[in-house]
Amino acid sequence: MRPARWLQRFARPRGPEPLPVRLDRRRVYVLPTRSGLFFALLLAVMGLGALNYNNNPALLLALLLAGAAHSSLLYAHLQLSGLVVEAIAAEPVPAGQPLPLRVALASGDARVRRGLQLAVEGAPPVYAEVLPERGGSALLRLPTRRRGLLALPRITLATVQPLGLARAWAYVWPAQSVLVYPAPEAPPPPLPATTGADGRARPQRSGDEPHHLRDYQPGDAPRTVAWKASARRGQLLVRQYEQAQARQLRLAWEMTAGLGHEQRIQRLAAWVEQAEREGRHYALELPGQAAIPAGHGPQQRHRCLRALALLPGGGDGRA
Repeated sequence: MRPARWLQRFARPRGPEPLPVRLDRRRVYVLPTRSGLFFALLLAVMGLGALNYNNNPALLLALLLAGAAHSSLLYAHLQLSGLVVEAIAAEPVPAGQPLPLRVALASGDARVRRGLQLAVEGAPPVYAEVLPERGGSALLRLPTRRRGLLALPRITLATVQPLGLARAWAYVWPAQSVLVYPAPEAPPPPLPATTGADGRARPQRSGDEPHHLRDYQPGDAPRTVAWKASARRGQLLVRQYEQAQARQLRLAWEMTAGLGHEQRIQRLAAWVEQAEREGRHYALELPGQAAIPAGHGPQQRHRCLRALALLPGGGDGRA
């Protein structure tokens, strides 16, 4: 049996809180499940029938089952009481994709906690097991809609162990935000012209000067085969042509003039992704902030996409 959504505003915690968080007994709530309500009705009928017919064995059985049900409520409560939510980590993703949110858990005592369910609104629940020595973790899929900083919502931890007669749950509301990249334009236009050392734009050219020889691979054009060198080596070799093009790529806000604000951000994000895939060195220039110098690799990609994600106007701090 799940509580109504409006009751959540009265549950602890009533606001974001820093991690780590230890769940004490005042934060754990317990209610019977539908199976638990049916079981309680069954016990009531058994007890009334035993009293009516003065059937002591039936009354003893009803009392034993009631004691087992009561123990299951206590066990469900103890599954969450003392549990520690240590940390939460997430890797940024483009807006519109589910953000993987890893929650690190610790037992907090010598109890083994099995069948824990973690959930956030709008995402399917996941299950975790927490051991006293190693702890445990769970990977939630947090839905995203817009770019920017996403304040983490309230996370529900619940269990119906051991008999499924009662549901114990508690809330954790981390005072933490995660980054959501802008969704890249699809399909993006070609990359803009590269810039040389003098800062002028230069078109890309396919080189025609041989750079070195390499082993033949299926699909290589016959005209690229170096027949003399192949005869000397005793194996097929092909000429590897050098790509005569400038290495630095300049991506600037004014290159997307004529588009809407969010469309400009999406195009620049698509260009960043494309330049990264092609192994190009690229710089990013955005209004109101210092230019990001040319570079390449995961850190350069993160710097550029983070700057695009945090641009004002449309990214209102809630993704």
